[in-house]
Amino acid sequence: MGLLRKFLKDYTEQLGGRGVKLEAIGRLADLPGDCQDQLREAIEATARNEKLTTILAVNYGGRTEIVDSVKKLIRDVQAGELKPEAIDAELFGRYLYTSKWPDPDLLIRTSGEMRVSNFLLWQVSYTEIFVTKKLWPDFKRQDLFDAVEEFSKRQRRYGAV
Repeated sequence: MGLLRKFLKDYTEQLGGRGVKLEAIGRLADLPGDCQDQLREAIEATARNEKLTTILAVNYGGRTEIVDSVKKLIRDVQAGELKPEAIDAELFGRYLYTSKWPDPDLLIRTSGEMRVSNFLLWQVSYTEIFVTKKLWPDFKRQDLFDAVEEFSKRQRRYGAV
C-alpha cells in the first residue's frame, strides 16, 4: 500500500495538470482507510479532466470481479429487481467494475508473458494482444507507438470467422 500512497501523493497534481482523470477498480472498500481516503481525494481532484482517463486496478483480480458481479446479479434477482431470463452478456457487463467504460481494444503484455494474468478476464474476450519482451519499466513512448501501429494492421473479427 506504500506504493499506492506514494503514487497518489506524487502524481495526483501532475495528472490533473495534464488533463488526466483518475478512476479505480477493484475491491476498494477492503483497502486501509487512509488509502481509501487518499484514492477518493485523487479521483475527486481529477474528476473534471477530459483528455485521458487512467483506470488504476487496486486490490483487483478478474475472477474476483466476475464473482462480485454474479453476487450483485443474484441480489437483484432475489430483490425482484431483475428476472433471471433477462440476464445476457450485455446485462452481465453492466455489473462489472468496468461497466462505465468500453472493453479494451488492445492489451499490451510486457516481459514476454503469454497470459492475461487474471486481468480483465471478461473484458478481453475480443481484445487484440500485443506481446513484447520489454519489461514494463523499460517500455517507452516509441514502444507504445509500435504496438499501436501493429494493432492498426490487424483485422478485427470479434469472434466471427
